[in-house]
Amino acid sequence: MRVTSRLVLAAAVALLSSVTMNAQWVKLPTPGIPRTADGKPNLNAPPPRTADGKPDLSGIWTTDDPPQTTGYFNDLTVYLQEGSEVIMTPWARALAEQREGRHHVDDPYGYCLPPGVPRIMYARGPFKIIQTPTEIAMLFETIAFQTFREVFTDGRPALTNPQPAWLGYAVGKWDGDTLVVQTSGFRDGGWLDTFKGHPNSDALKVTERYRRTSFGRMEALVTIDDPKAYARPWTAKVQFKLLPDTSLLEIFCETHEGTMEHRRIEPVVEPPSPR
Repeated sequence: MRVTSRLVLAAAVALLSSVTMNAQWVKLPTPGIPRTADGKPNLNAPPPRTADGKPDLSGIWTTDDPPQTTGYFNDLTVYLQEGSEVIMTPWARALAEQREGRHHVDDPYGYCLPPGVPRIMYARGPFKIIQTPTEIAMLFETIAFQTFREVFTDGRPALTNPQPAWLGYAVGKWDGDTLVVQTSGFRDGGWLDTFKGHPNSDALKVTERYRRTSFGRMEALVTIDDPKAYARPWTAKVQFKLLPDTSLLEIFCETHEGTMEHRRIEPVVEPPSPR
């Protein structure tokens, strides 16, 4: 039963991903993209910079994800950095085991709800970065809906007690050529990945360090710091690639009622989150 359920979920994700990744608008040349002699985007060119000299992360990106069954989307902990170790608290371990035991049917993303941070960054759909001197907007075309993140780079401090949100509250600053994004203020009981269902609590703080390594490549070191769920912080690396000469699509859960017919099981009773 578990293998069958995983295969069904993987097939559904793969199908939706292929729709969002391949059904983009008619390709039109994007202004400002360096090109080779035959007119193709030169994705190996140096990273662009803004007028004030900072790296320009603008563009449409997607995760350069490994195969469907082992990618960041399914298990973020596979891509740990050297020295990192994932040690779950008893609450987090019990919750992760419950999620796997129920074949991931409680995943909020399967009910057209936001996948959370950092999972939205590798949630099988492209996203667009729009960079300004005081704010970076991230527009997401996920496999279920469209949404956005705001990263404020105007020098404001992180909120000490923000309203809990699916995607948290993010502030950013530049450390040389690296954009450091710190996000907090999350809802309790989120999902960091899909098959493993690694949880987060409302104490989660996510630090993302984005670096554009070439015109067509970007990477992020993602640090999970959640004392209610993990004994110590841990860091994984996520790779992204640029999607040139394309645009985002409109997508929503318009036919979700059909999938819900196959998700009618007993409601989950989650272990109470530590306080």
